[in-house]
Amino acid sequence: MRWRKLGLVYRPDGTLPWAVSHAMIPTPMLMEGDIIRVYATFCDADFVGRAGYVDLEARDPTRVRRVSTSPVLDVGIRGAFDENGVAPLSVVRVDERTLYLYFVGFELGTKIRYRLLTGLAVSEDGGASFRRVRRTPVLERSDAELYFRCGPCVRLEQGRYRMWYIAGSEWTEVAGKEMPVYSVKYAESADGIHWPDAGTPCLAPATEDEHGFGRPYVVRDVAGYRMYLSVRRRSVAAYRLGYAVSADGINWTRRDRELGLDVSPVGWDSQAIMYSAVIEAGGRTYAFYNGNDFGRDGFGVAVLERD
Repeated sequence: MRWRKLGLVYRPDGTLPWAVSHAMIPTPMLMEGDIIRVYATFCDADFVGRAGYVDLEARDPTRVRRVSTSPVLDVGIRGAFDENGVAPLSVVRVDERTLYLYFVGFELGTKIRYRLLTGLAVSEDGGASFRRVRRTPVLERSDAELYFRCGPCVRLEQGRYRMWYIAGSEWTEVAGKEMPVYSVKYAESADGIHWPDAGTPCLAPATEDEHGFGRPYVVRDVAGYRMYLSVRRRSVAAYRLGYAVSADGINWTRRDRELGLDVSPVGWDSQAIMYSAVIEAGGRTYAFYNGNDFGRDGFGVAVLERD
């Protein structure tokens, strides 16, 4: 693959108190009127994240048409799993007006740094706002997946919900700092709300340099399934992008070298690249992604060049 970077698309200007910095984990979906809506997490001055969106022109996704002026999903109630922040990861169109938004809640720990669990919110106004299906996670901690059940990517196929997500129960030390250890799992649900306590293993770190993955994003085409994922590496103490292919969505083969999308020599994505999400619009394929410091400067986009 050959990707051509189109540059940084959007960063908060600091005028909204709930969106002072960052535009993390860009999650695109195609809307009516030739619009790509990118849901993302925007942070306030205390680094607490809330979900909003940026509307882009599908024929030129570097052009911003509209930015949400208030969160589409705010933080949870005090003491809930998402009281310290929410991050939208996957949007599923259930019918013409109904959307499911799978999001991750950020919960601070005392003996460990944090926990990340998955919640579900629903929109009945086409994605302008969302309400929680319940105040507890739909991927709750379990004995097999104790600290992390997060990073979900969900597809609705033939009446069943298929999810690829991140799971883990361990921490490791990287450059003197405790960091999570996790792998990619797979699960299915009949209604998108009730999920098993543990998933089927899909991908685990392949070398000693890798200690975990972030945000698997799965698309399907005539050739099968493609997974774009973020890989935590000890040697750089940051994320790089990975890539895998599968015929059935369960058994995967890593092909990172084929991806062709890496850090830039200088600039906002020179130290790290992560959280990629791929969408087809206007006859072209785009990858939205974050760069340095988990999207501190916002998100950018690259276009797939046709040979």
